[in-house]
Amino acid sequence: MKLSAKKLGYQELNEKIRSTNEDVVVVDCYGERFIGSGSSEKSITIEGTPGNALGAYLDGTTIIVNGNAQDAVGDTMNDGKIIINGNAGDALGYAMRGGKIFVKGNAGYRTGIHMKQYKEKRPLIVVGGSTGSFLGEYLAGGIIIVLGLDNKDLPVGEFTGTGMHGGEIYIRSEKAPENLPKQVSVCEVSKDEIGKIKDVLSEFSDIFGTPMDEILCKTFYRLTPNAKNPYKQLYVEN
Repeated sequence: MKLSAKKLGYQELNEKIRSTNEDVVVVDCYGERFIGSGSSEKSITIEGTPGNALGAYLDGTTIIVNGNAQDAVGDTMNDGKIIINGNAGDALGYAMRGGKIFVKGNAGYRTGIHMKQYKEKRPLIVVGGSTGSFLGEYLAGGIIIVLGLDNKDLPVGEFTGTGMHGGEIYIRSEKAPENLPKQVSVCEVSKDEIGKIKDVLSEFSDIFGTPMDEILCKTFYRLTPNAKNPYKQLYVEN
């Protein structure tokens, strides 16, 4: 099914997407919000720039964006996959609890904040370029990978991992992240340990055509919660 976002407007567009079991191609997209929200068991391809909350509460559908995306992509996403062949705005994967998001370019501030995992569900975000400040803020579970393929400097902003108490953040960089909170530990990822995320990196490579040799030519650093500096006394006296 082919739909014109410009002609329909975001409300009618989303009603038509929800009402069909067919795969959907959306053209003439210029900021229409909530595309694919809560969707499951179909494919949505978007030509243009979808608006805020693309794929919010996504539950199994695959969304491909041939362009950029605005804020709150994958908000509280439960399952499925979102592929962005451009850049993403702020709060990418906010409170995400399952599924995968792949971004070819950059992402804005607060990428992956409040991400969490439960049992077999482990959400994943891979950003090919750089991210803004507050990456992984209050991270409770899942994996975030920032590749910095377009950046010779550290590809993340300030306050990375603030409030982090679960999950992992991988940063590909020539130098280790600095000025991290005391509650965050950082270590260089060995060649053996890189195997833990190699399947994910291969998937990114296949999606965007980036050679694995290019992805693996720099060091990766892993950020995890520092068990020696827990948050148990941060808010209340114990």
